[in-house]
Amino acid sequence: MRDHPFQDVLLRFSQEADEAQRQRIEQDIWRDYGSRQVVLVVDMSGFSSLTSRYGIVHYLSMVRRMQLTAEPIIRSFGGVLLKFEADNAFAIFPEVEGALRAATALNLAFDAANRLTPEALDIHIACGIDVGEILVVEQRDFFGDAVNRACKLGEDLAEPGEILITADAMTELGQPPSDEGQCWQMESRTYRISGLSLQALSLRLLS
Repeated sequence: MRDHPFQDVLLRFSQEADEAQRQRIEQDIWRDYGSRQVVLVVDMSGFSSLTSRYGIVHYLSMVRRMQLTAEPIIRSFGGVLLKFEADNAFAIFPEVEGALRAATALNLAFDAANRLTPEALDIHIACGIDVGEILVVEQRDFFGDAVNRACKLGEDLAEPGEILITADAMTELGQPPSDEGQCWQMESRTYRISGLSLQALSLRLLS
């Protein structure tokens, strides 16, 4: 089946009239592309206000700085950076702890950099984390409920400096890792968005 590109297999599925054959194609897709992964979605905050005030070139330059910072940090915690899209970064991890440590390190890195730049160039991020069975296509893209939930949390719901992690991911994690000198502000949240009900924990690193 790997001789067929992913999109071609999806087309076969959509054009197949026989229900039993459709089920076999779907099973093959999950066999070849499916895996349980932790999803991290990182979103830069302030696009509309910064672009309106300083222009798109200014904001795009900040996006490039974010990308150059995010990629090595994600990899250093065992993550695979699948793609950058607009001002977002999308990554997968084998464990929840790695994703949370990467999100924490990203916030710390940008906080440190912001102390050296004028406010107009400060980068702030929001993060969403979930875990579940997803489809990963050639380490370049991914699809599934966990991807959708992490996107909603990171892009739509999390505030600057906030990490939102689903209840399922927290169950796997247990307790947030606490390195020496670090203290977490934690708050349980319930969100309803796009027909979804999301139970999540809000995490902010205080020190």
